[in-house]
Amino acid sequence: MGKYQHILAAVDLSGESNAVVSRAAEMAGDNNAKFSLLHVVEYIPIDLANELVLPQQQEIEEQFTLRAKEHLDSLAAKLKLPQIERHVANGSTKAEIIRFAEEQHADLIVVGRHGRHGLSRILGSTANAVLHNAPCDVLVVKLGE
Repeated sequence: MGKYQHILAAVDLSGESNAVVSRAAEMAGDNNAKFSLLHVVEYIPIDLANELVLPQQQEIEEQFTLRAKEHLDSLAAKLKLPQIERHVANGSTKAEIIRFAEEQHADLIVVGRHGRHGLSRILGSTANAVLHNAPCDVLVVKLGE
């Protein structure tokens, strides 16, 4: 197996995302690989009796996107890599990670896994969906319980 050429770190906005970013950045440095950070804003608009989406809802989504971009900039600033691409997508987190990896030809996706139990585990997780549907290798970093 050759070296990884493009490593994608898919992160949420929690403090635990630092572990995912650190692991992915270390691997990108070791492989001299392109490094991308991705956050997906999964905003579900409220549909009041099938009416049009209210302008305030669009503003909320724009605020979430702006906050995500700022967070990715902050994460990137802490790393010692020459070039870090930062991307924010809107939609289903699972689907957008997979779509981005396919379109950008990532050959490794790094995601975090929370130690969930019970009903939240039965309903599925982003890491599990990415692991089973990714077009490339996936590294799942176990996060705090």
